[in-house]
Amino acid sequence: MPQCHMASLFQSTAQGRAAPGDECAALARDLASAVIPGHWDELRGKVSDGESGDALAPLWNDFFRLLGPGGFDALSTRQQQLLQQIHDDGVTYNVHADAAQATRAWSVDLFPLLIDSSSWKQISTGAAQRAALLNTVLADLYTGPQRTLKEGLLPPALVQGHPGYLRALHGHTPPGNVWLHIAAFDLARGPDGIWRVVNQRVQAPSGLGYLLENRILISRLFPDAFSQLKVQRLAASYRLLMDTLLRLSPGGVGSRVVLLTPGPYSETYFEQVYLARYLGITLAEGSDLTVREDRLYLKTLRGLEPVHVVLRRLDDSFCDPLELRPDSMLGVAGLLQAVRAGHVLVANALGAGFLESPAVQGFLPKLCETLLGEPLILPSLPTWWCGEPGVCDAPLDDLRSWVIKPVHAECGFEATVMASLDYGQLPPWRERVHSAPAQVTLQQYQPLPHVPVWSDDRLAARAAMLRVYALADGQGGWRVLPGGLVRTAPRGGNTVSMQRGGGSQDAWVITGDAVDDSTLLPPPMRPQDLVNRHRVVTSRAAENLFWLGRYSERAEHGARLMRIALRALSGDDDLGPAVRDMLDQWCRQSGLIDPEAPALSEHPQAFERGLVRGLVPGPHAGGLVQSIQTLGHAATQVRERLGGDHRQWIASATALELLPAQPRREELQTAQAMRGLEQLTEVLSAITGAQTDRMTRDDGWRLLSIGRHIERLTLLGEALSLAFQTRAVHSDSGFNLLLALFDSTITYRALYQKRLEVPPLLDLLMLDRENPRALGWVAQTLRARMAKLPDTWVGLTEASPPPEPRPATTSGPLSADKQALLALAPDPDDWHLPELCTHTQEQHYTWLELTLTQSIDSAWRLSDEISRRYFAHANAPDRTLGGY
Repeated sequence: MPQCHMASLFQSTAQGRAAPGDECAALARDLASAVIPGHWDELRGKVSDGESGDALAPLWNDFFRLLGPGGFDALSTRQQQLLQQIHDDGVTYNVHADAAQATRAWSVDLFPLLIDSSSWKQISTGAAQRAALLNTVLADLYTGPQRTLKEGLLPPALVQGHPGYLRALHGHTPPGNVWLHIAAFDLARGPDGIWRVVNQRVQAPSGLGYLLENRILISRLFPDAFSQLKVQRLAASYRLLMDTLLRLSPGGVGSRVVLLTPGPYSETYFEQVYLARYLGITLAEGSDLTVREDRLYLKTLRGLEPVHVVLRRLDDSFCDPLELRPDSMLGVAGLLQAVRAGHVLVANALGAGFLESPAVQGFLPKLCETLLGEPLILPSLPTWWCGEPGVCDAPLDDLRSWVIKPVHAECGFEATVMASLDYGQLPPWRERVHSAPAQVTLQQYQPLPHVPVWSDDRLAARAAMLRVYALADGQGGWRVLPGGLVRTAPRGGNTVSMQRGGGSQDAWVITGDAVDDSTLLPPPMRPQDLVNRHRVVTSRAAENLFWLGRYSERAEHGARLMRIALRALSGDDDLGPAVRDMLDQWCRQSGLIDPEAPALSEHPQAFERGLVRGLVPGPHAGGLVQSIQTLGHAATQVRERLGGDHRQWIASATALELLPAQPRREELQTAQAMRGLEQLTEVLSAITGAQTDRMTRDDGWRLLSIGRHIERLTLLGEALSLAFQTRAVHSDSGFNLLLALFDSTITYRALYQKRLEVPPLLDLLMLDRENPRALGWVAQTLRARMAKLPDTWVGLTEASPPPEPRPATTSGPLSADKQALLALAPDPDDWHLPELCTHTQEQHYTWLELTLTQSIDSAWRLSDEISRRYFAHANAPDRTLGGY
């Protein structure tokens, strides 16, 4: 085994040194930086006196002894492995406070927080007691005798004046009388070594997904320490969560469970996706769900499927725009009524928001003694609600010892540590307390504990808080997940905030007890388990995949057309009026140039400048830039369905600067634009390759492919029609530009050499079933994809469950529903070359233009019908409001 010490610090090794493990522990003691005096030092297990070099706490001594091969010299390598794994897994966190980097890689430190048995006993017992107490308070206020208000245990003004108290749910009892399935508590260890509660989260606690990801990442980097220290496992707690939800579900053990997410712009979207996958449940946004006849349904490509359990990540007010916050675009209209009707379990139950107020903390000791008959085990920081007369008079005399927190989010200010302010900044805060005392909570300031971290190849310390989770078992008991999410402050900071650059750590609970090796991995699958197995595709995901396909095709077409147009305009060939007219209409129809721009035939140079100007991002960006931006937006909505390379290529396309906002001299702009377009074309080709060759051929992919083919049919059909309408196709330059736009130049030359004739052109661009750019091939492939789409149904009730899904195959007779859908798609079997080539003496190809017009119209109608059937789940369009 290599020596533990770092060569940069110790150039030689004396004979007879201690074993490598002991040497690592000694080196950690010597290298660890001092912690600010007055803060608890987790590494040394005592309050800091500002000195370094003291002995390590026993658990940390054991951890460093078990660092494994390489010791300290290997930590930098492990750090790089950690960063690479985070990148490979796509673990991200959305930072709304940083517009320049809205999404950043998840930050997790190399070292875990080690929690010994005595500390964990206090934490776990206290957290379970607190969860039981909060559940009892909710039951009393909503369905019980309201002792908490009548006996003055909680001020009525604090409860009923809080926007999180939902009168609409008064009298409702959730299944099993379990209001809280998950309760999270933010803890900090004080200078006296006692863990205290700083915050409690009971609406939609976050962190269970990141916690799990941290555990997987860190345990793999320190396998010896993880195994020999006997760290408690997490899987049994997640299994308890799912078992409880299914046992209490109105639909029984076979219920569908969804995780309700705010969507990809949520700061913790990654962990929501991750947690849904780990638990084996469906990730759903509010737009994926609908309430009909007081029942909740998931909108899928196969129709409406009943939902019985919602594990939510939305705060209460956003869950139902019908009865709660009317401007919410995240919730489900009618959800509260479905809850009151007893048809759906929502975890956590709605109406717990007022318990997250810091003001409640000060009343918990008396509440616990009265409602549970026992003292509060896990204390809070001393907390006072200023809404009670005279309560805050004394603390105001020593304001720098306190943190001022709002009673709720609508109070108009953020929590502020008074000790961080100058004395001259204190009077306005005193005035705030005096003018609106009911909105203010005072919580005593406590220095945060410092945990060891590995930063810049050195052993440093950061301020931190620990979040732990209590999970209900549905039978009156609670289990505290043996671990937690540690959140650390940024370097030099003393405030824990992920939005302000904070990081995270895993938390290892080491009790000496037997390790629970439970797993959520399913048992081995049998062949019969795979019969008719299909991946659920929500209507929202399908719609975004559909438009991802359309905008991918539109962007690729726009980039090709832009290159063709700029190359033609900057060349020496005389295009002629017909070709100029065709190019002008092509560019306008594709949105590549401002509609008010001068005509190409009148001002060629101004037209060219207009094309180039449309490549500059901003309010005047042309259709190509807009297509790329919309492509990126659609991809963001279905991030969890795209591979890492696919996402990276789309990110590259959206970040690519086709032309700087401050471009070079005018005469150099076209050349600069061409270079940008060439780069974009390469990236778009990679995106097309990922979509056609690397995605599973499920219903979602079929909608993506259908979107691409509808877009290709309309874009190329319109381009071909314009080539004939303008007569440009009868000139050599127009003929060649048309072939280039269809990306069929090489094929045509190989088949017909230099014969620029209409019949072989139409045969290749209209009828060839082996040319993927030919409209016949596009229409044929479109119909084949549509034939494999599932049948749909709407208007379900529990008494009329959906039919068994039909296998995705074209063999056998198609349903009447599918035949009606296919009837909207153009059928290339009806196209015949002699008819298409028929023309008048004036070169009017009437039959061709009619065929193209009908095909384009059919494509648009088909797009609308797909949206109606599969995305909106609307009934037949012939139902009107006549008479109303």
